[in-house]
Amino acid sequence: MAGPAAPNILIVAQGGRLTYEAVLFAASLRASDPDFSGTLTVAEPEPGALWPGNPGIRDDAARDLLVELGAAMVPFEARLFGHAYPHGNKVEALYTLPKGKHFLFFDTDTIITGPLSSIAFDFARPSASMKREGTWPQIELYGPGYTETWRALYDRFGIDFESSLDLSQPDEYWERYLYFNAGWFFGPCPHAFADRMIEIMTSIRDDRPEALVCQEIYPWLDQIALPLVIHELGGGRPGPELGGLDGDVTTHWRVMPLFYATGSEKQLDTLETIAAPNKIKKVLKEYEPFKRMIYQGRGRKSRKLFDGTPLPRREAAIRNRLKSNGFWMR
Repeated sequence: MAGPAAPNILIVAQGGRLTYEAVLFAASLRASDPDFSGTLTVAEPEPGALWPGNPGIRDDAARDLLVELGAAMVPFEARLFGHAYPHGNKVEALYTLPKGKHFLFFDTDTIITGPLSSIAFDFARPSASMKREGTWPQIELYGPGYTETWRALYDRFGIDFESSLDLSQPDEYWERYLYFNAGWFFGPCPHAFADRMIEIMTSIRDDRPEALVCQEIYPWLDQIALPLVIHELGGGRPGPELGGLDGDVTTHWRVMPLFYATGSEKQLDTLETIAAPNKIKKVLKEYEPFKRMIYQGRGRKSRKLFDGTPLPRREAAIRNRLKSNGFWMR
């Protein structure tokens, strides 16, 4: 790992889908980067007032396997978001990591396909995933544009707006404005990062700037706050040294049918190799999409829907083809 030390990796796991995604993530980390010397923390929300029941992992075999794979299982209390906005887990869970130590967060629906040790992280310059579309804001015909909307946020929190812009992109085009996918992000201190994220997220939630009154903020609240925090902390868009993230080293697969449709042969071969050992298979097959797509071969069958033709440019078209042929699962 480039730099002084390997990062503390954080993922969040709950009962159901995220349990099995977490197992696949941990197994892929150990298989693809056996020399990784950092820590893997699996943060698990505790029952509390903001959850209608127990949100934690309920599969004991999965929990045991996570520990066997080297994960530290750490509980945390949801104080601000919980069931109403589970995306907030990734922010509140940052407090489970050591204060002042650099960190790297991943969504559980990520697979490690190469050595993280090869990535030259500069933790003093935070960054996040650019594997995103122009999902927010949604511009209305007579409403505020991109500049007015984003500037209202930067101004509220006292953060310089102009220096966040990508001036190679046209004015009022969404890619001109700093916007990330929160599937991975990193920084120098998880507590400082979480403090500012929470301050911005709750401010937007509870008292929107006028320019945001007509904007839907869910489920994008974390992604609205993320560029503000990263920019304020001296970070920005990832450079070429981080190209392995969302590339040869990590894949944010999100939904298994989409992964089989869009992933490279190398990525899918890596997935199936990681999932093959009996102790991994015994746990992962308890999750129906993994059982059917990976172990019963439906993933490879669905991929044939796209053989011989260019992959549709819009994800919605890929989803629709999978759904119309009975291959959609989540």
